[in-house]
Amino acid sequence: MKGASVIVKKFPIEHLDPMALLGSNDANLRAIEHEVPVRITLRDGTITVSGEEDAVSVASRALKELLELAERGKVVEEADVATALGRKNGDQGARLADAYEGAPGYAFDRKAVRARTPRQAEYLKALEEHELVFAIGPAGTGKTYLAVAAAANALRTKKVERIILVRPAVEAGESLGFLPGDMQEKVDPYLRPMYDALADLMSFDRMRRYIELGVIEIAPLAFMRGRTLHNSFVILDEAQNTTVRQMKMFLTRLGVNSRAVITGDITQIDLANPETSGLVKIQTILGSVSDIRFIYFHNEDVVRHRLVRDIIKAFDQYHARMNGTGEDGVGTSLDPESPEAPGAREREPGETGGAQALGETSGGETESSH
Repeated sequence: MKGASVIVKKFPIEHLDPMALLGSNDANLRAIEHEVPVRITLRDGTITVSGEEDAVSVASRALKELLELAERGKVVEEADVATALGRKNGDQGARLADAYEGAPGYAFDRKAVRARTPRQAEYLKALEEHELVFAIGPAGTGKTYLAVAAAANALRTKKVERIILVRPAVEAGESLGFLPGDMQEKVDPYLRPMYDALADLMSFDRMRRYIELGVIEIAPLAFMRGRTLHNSFVILDEAQNTTVRQMKMFLTRLGVNSRAVITGDITQIDLANPETSGLVKIQTILGSVSDIRFIYFHNEDVVRHRLVRDIIKAFDQYHARMNGTGEDGVGTSLDPESPEAPGAREREPGETGGAQALGETSGGETESSH
């Protein structure tokens, strides 16, 4: 605003590794400037934020959170900046740095895996503490990758005897029958993302040996019927493309000493009738079941190329224009903690983490049995 007074705040960072806080070419500072109308400079080991009072307050609050992350030894990433700025309206919850406390990290043959956003930290903790976890949210948030990492760690530490990776063989405009080759060759294209995640964590020879021995099994969902899976870590990926019946079939496969992770993005449903998605309806069904954890990822958790977050945001705006709702892989009707959710309400004391307003079709329809 013309004529408004300019205020200045300074933050000394001589005690920190500049790259850990600022990123390459001071990218983290530029990200703050991109979102908030302030000027940020770095000189003689001091960060200076200048601008109008409200803008400086927002930027300074985010910067303080990022400084604390760096002081705790974390390399600050773009996703942390987005999360810190997302809390700019005075989030009274735990500090950003506290969100990473207690989150496990894994070291594999090829790389180390750790949480890159507070929601990922929550997800990794849930994978360690709960036998059944649902991860719902947009592409690029690490839902599948972190689940595969947790499964590989459980196998390595002998908590389970095998890993079973499952996907529904559903694609837009194409079916298994039109693909060349035998059944394994037909299903491989659908399961390739899981192969990629495994290959990123362990050597190809080890992965191939595990697959040959059946220690790691990668299969389409249709192959799960009639089985009981003991001592297994089971991951169902792309669960938005399951029906309620398929979801029930999968969840009832679990045997003794097994755990399951179900991941999906409800904005990418390839079913002929999206309202039949088992992932859309599952929390209404399981909301009263204890010890089941639902984790909701949002735009600020995207850890792929920065353009992916911008693309998702653009689609959110498109959906908002078209139908008055936002969709970021969770949807305003799904996350019970979202103040924008239709019918959002305060939780009653003792209420479980299950949502109450999730995924029922209009008119309270239920899937009929044939």
